[in-house]
Amino acid sequence: MARRRIPPADGNAAVRAVAAGSTDRTERTTAVRYSLEELAFRAPGNSVEVRVPPLGVTQCVEGPRHTRGTPPNVIETDADTWLALVLGTLTWAEALTSGAVAASGQRADLSALLPLFPQAPRRPATGPA
Repeated sequence: MARRRIPPADGNAAVRAVAAGSTDRTERTTAVRYSLEELAFRAPGNSVEVRVPPLGVTQCVEGPRHTRGTPPNVIETDADTWLALVLGTLTWAEALTSGAVAASGQRADLSALLPLFPQAPRRPATGPA
């Protein structure tokens, strides 16, 4: 099972902030890294490597494990696309069709796993309604 490095409270707060439109670099970085951890937690394994350079990388999905060199199943995208995928504002098919995601290998398909946070909780309203 994947080891958590970002406390869930911090990760969820960052995801909520990004879902609400935050462009803060620290929040976005935390949201990307936390969502990669969450993906590895929900789909443990080592057959697919997901890269969001330069912010993070994880291995996930059960199947054959590689031990040296480039893994046979690689997915790579930028932070904005990754966040749109995990929040559900972009579908896997749309990302592939547009070229926003590069996916190679038979197992390099996250369509059944995304979005991770389809209805990211919003921050509670403060002050009078």
